[in-house]
Amino acid sequence: MLEDKSIGLVLSGGGIRGMAHIGLIKAMREHGIDADMVAGTSIGALVGALYANENSVEEMLTFFKETPLFQYSFFTINKSGFIDTEKYAKIFTSFFPKNSFESLKRPLFIVATDLLTGKETVFYQGQLIKPLLASAALPPVFSPVDIDDILYADGGIMNNFPKEYVENKTNFIIGSNVSVTVPLQKKDLRNSFQLTGRVTSLMIHASNDEKLRECDLFIEPKELDQIGVLDKKGIENAFNIGYEHGSRALEQLLSKT
Repeated sequence: MLEDKSIGLVLSGGGIRGMAHIGLIKAMREHGIDADMVAGTSIGALVGALYANENSVEEMLTFFKETPLFQYSFFTINKSGFIDTEKYAKIFTSFFPKNSFESLKRPLFIVATDLLTGKETVFYQGQLIKPLLASAALPPVFSPVDIDDILYADGGIMNNFPKEYVENKTNFIIGSNVSVTVPLQKKDLRNSFQLTGRVTSLMIHASNDEKLRECDLFIEPKELDQIGVLDKKGIENAFNIGYEHGSRALEQLLSKT
């Protein structure tokens, strides 16, 4: 069924929950399925870059396990945001030494938000590392990234599931959404932080749900809701959840052929 199709892979934002994307990629490889191009936002952009670079699943997990989220020397008082995003550039260089989209093994499209115009920008050529950092720069934790005198932040602000950048170039779309929403109890909305998080989650879900349903195959594991967006202790759990859901979805798809 898939042998004669061009496959696009779309990976959403969602912090540590994005390790589920890696689980899906493991399942795809085990079933002999390889995407021809990939589009991603935030953590989806980072996983997408590693996939486009043909890193192994083990290398992908190592990248996220060994990259410090809250390292004291990365904190800043001179930029907006608590952590200087550009301090991560050196770490990224060890994985992407050529620092270019052109050095990747397959096309990659990543989305970041132009904070000055309030519009999304898609990066797909030229330097790679700064756009990757920008796409994952979740405010207010991480500072915006300056690219050609424009400040960019997390792509999920404007487009958390950038399917449109691969849908006209491929004829089979696989999607992975890790920005999940589940029903809450009243006790879960007791303060401003909980309320803000819930409203943001619902807004993202509403804007992405229709695009996700349009995919030929997708996973959206609800169990990921139990994993904190910035909780590195959830890396293995999120990965396993993505692998289980991905394996099941692919087996169902292939059983129909």
